[in-house]
Amino acid sequence: MGNVLQREEMDQIKNQDRFIKSFVEDEVYNLSKQVVYFPVRHHSPACAFHLKKTIEEYQPEIILIEGPDHSNHIIPILTDERTKPPVSIYYAYASGEQKYVCYFPFLLYSPEYVALVEAKRRQIPAAFIDLSYGSRLESLEDGHDLKKKNEKLSYHDERMLAGSQFIQRLCQTMKCRNFDELWEKFFEIDGIRKQTKDFVKDVFAYCYLSRKCYDDATLEAEGDLIREAHMRQKIAEAKKKHARILVVTGGFHTYGLIEERKTSYKIQKVQEEKIYPMVYTYQEADQLNGYASGMPYVHYYESVWKALEKKERAPFSKSALTYLPQLLKKLRGKGETTSTADAIEAYSLMNGLAVMREKAEGGAYELLDSVLSAFTKGERSIATSQPIETLRELLTGDGIGEVAPNSLDVPIVHDCKDRCKSLKLAITTTARNQKVLELYAKKSHREASQFFHCMQFLGTEFCTKEAGPDWMNNRNVNLVRETWRYSYSSFVEARLIESSVYGGTVKEAAAHKLADMVKELPQHQSYELAKWLLMAVVMGLEELSERLFESVVESVRQDGHFLSLCKTLKTLTILLEQKRLFGLSETERLENLVEEVYYQAVTKIVEQGNPNPNELDELADQLKFLYMLSEKRQADDSREIFSDQLRELLRNDKLPAKLEGVVVAILCNLEVIDRAEISRRARAYMFGSPEQMLHTAAYLHGVFIVARDYLFHQEEILRDLHQMITSLAYDDFLQVVPELRLAFTYFSPMEISMLSEKVAALFQTTVDQVTNPVIDERTLRDARMLDQAIKEEFAKWNLI
Repeated sequence: MGNVLQREEMDQIKNQDRFIKSFVEDEVYNLSKQVVYFPVRHHSPACAFHLKKTIEEYQPEIILIEGPDHSNHIIPILTDERTKPPVSIYYAYASGEQKYVCYFPFLLYSPEYVALVEAKRRQIPAAFIDLSYGSRLESLEDGHDLKKKNEKLSYHDERMLAGSQFIQRLCQTMKCRNFDELWEKFFEIDGIRKQTKDFVKDVFAYCYLSRKCYDDATLEAEGDLIREAHMRQKIAEAKKKHARILVVTGGFHTYGLIEERKTSYKIQKVQEEKIYPMVYTYQEADQLNGYASGMPYVHYYESVWKALEKKERAPFSKSALTYLPQLLKKLRGKGETTSTADAIEAYSLMNGLAVMREKAEGGAYELLDSVLSAFTKGERSIATSQPIETLRELLTGDGIGEVAPNSLDVPIVHDCKDRCKSLKLAITTTARNQKVLELYAKKSHREASQFFHCMQFLGTEFCTKEAGPDWMNNRNVNLVRETWRYSYSSFVEARLIESSVYGGTVKEAAAHKLADMVKELPQHQSYELAKWLLMAVVMGLEELSERLFESVVESVRQDGHFLSLCKTLKTLTILLEQKRLFGLSETERLENLVEEVYYQAVTKIVEQGNPNPNELDELADQLKFLYMLSEKRQADDSREIFSDQLRELLRNDKLPAKLEGVVVAILCNLEVIDRAEISRRARAYMFGSPEQMLHTAAYLHGVFIVARDYLFHQEEILRDLHQMITSLAYDDFLQVVPELRLAFTYFSPMEISMLSEKVAALFQTTVDQVTNPVIDERTLRDARMLDQAIKEEFAKWNLI
């Protein structure tokens, strides 16, 4: 029975082989027919190599290419001599609230790009014949992955080909780790040594057998059948005008273009789909970076393609010889100890692996394996991964393409590149660059800071601030330098294109986007408006800043919330204090507004007697801020109003302990009340009722926020604190400790040292004894258990 099955299986294989051979010779690659079909794998140098031979031999009158047919107007830009791949066509389509983005990348050796360039050289037309991106999406079911995921996609999706059962089984049989290694062995390395007709037969066979792993329902659900119907229609139209037509498509679709199908599909036309030519990067084109299109190690295969163009007899070996010296240089630059002998050994190993794996030359996978062996010299780990990771970076490449100037050039992209050039920012590679800006020293650095902030606000992911003042969150505003990391890529360009709806320049787009955001803010919340006013000034948006200033003035007069007014005041104070940095020459209106907000906030202090517990910490901080601001003010009446409001607030019996500590400390510093009042109120907490005693830490916390120096002048408070702590029950002590710890965090290391001396004197001991590390809880627990065990043992022997 087993022999019968084997014979049947062999017969099926022979029948399939005869069918494929006959079909290719008659229908696919018959150079005597009106239409010749050339199946490709996207970004394959071997496919491009044989495609050029086919064009030379067949002499087509027109070349039809798989690609959205409504982007044919982009072809002259792609084939312009000033366009340097990698480049891409950008598609954006909106359906309701959902937005979709797609990229059609071209590398120097992409078969589609080679076909376009050859068509231009021969002065024959070339055209895309596939469905538009939007129409393709509309043909899919709502639950399809491409519609559910709003993510960056490549137009050429090879998941169906690479993921078929046929390919998976073949990889196992041929002992290849994945489809890419299988493809390189049989199509790239062996393929360039075959006759073109044999190469086409093999590509078609692999793609046809992969396609046969899926039923029609799956192909229809993926949108393949409707796309192929559309392409067949375009081919039929071309047949009416041209005698020799070359059709270049993904090999997965070739059979579908020739197969006769009576089913008709209604194609939904999509309006207002955005289409732009744009730069692309090697990293984004690399399949290993998350794309289901084309081959990995794109820079490596570009070097193979260039070697093929020079008619090198061993293009893969030639490429390896260029990468190994680069690897040595890179590793030495990273501080790795590597020698020329390692590179020589790796090259020798690569050739040996090629012989062992029955390859004419060692490819990317032999190069990787040989470097892993020769440079790592042992088990691969995080510590020894540098050589192989560096080689992967080299094989992928960090370059970025260039698109020829054209009428479709998006103004905001052009403006961004001009700004980068004028600011001397490197955007010719995808490397992460660092820029340190001296904000106060150089005008060009302030302009660069404004540009970076605009790009960050637009969400382009062009730059990230690593250090410097955080104006939006009022942190580190005293710093005078900013450190930025930046990198340009097609992703940045795509985000700029999306932002082009706001304006034609980076500044204009940032201004309009911010203006739209501000419209949604409630008018009575002055802080949010003031925050965006500050951000507009930071970004250098002068006209918008003027309009926002007027909005802040109106909002302040409607804002009745104390915390909001205080935060608005803090933001406006930053603007006033940094007027030189922000280039504010006329500040009289700003000074008047600061004065107005100050009075608005101060007159609401008395209303804070029963605050929301969640706002307690913020209230304490804002009272401290108002106190520090009042100290800078010259007018006696403003300080008097401030102190009157605080005294009135202090009369509130329900005032939380923490706020009481803040208010008392401020009034003492203003010399409105005697400093002894701090100690008197502290004792009232420490030696009052059990409930009052538990609020001691909160009260002291409030005092230390404003006047931590008090502890150094009034030593009796330490004795009182010691007496209170020793009288606390264990559970009460655990409740008080966290607040006490928090209160003492306001003291600097030097002040802690001074306090240690006072505590040591109080207990008549040394500072070392006071500052020695405490016994950890586990040791105490073990000691307690040992003590209990000893007691039990002593009791057993009547020793206690």
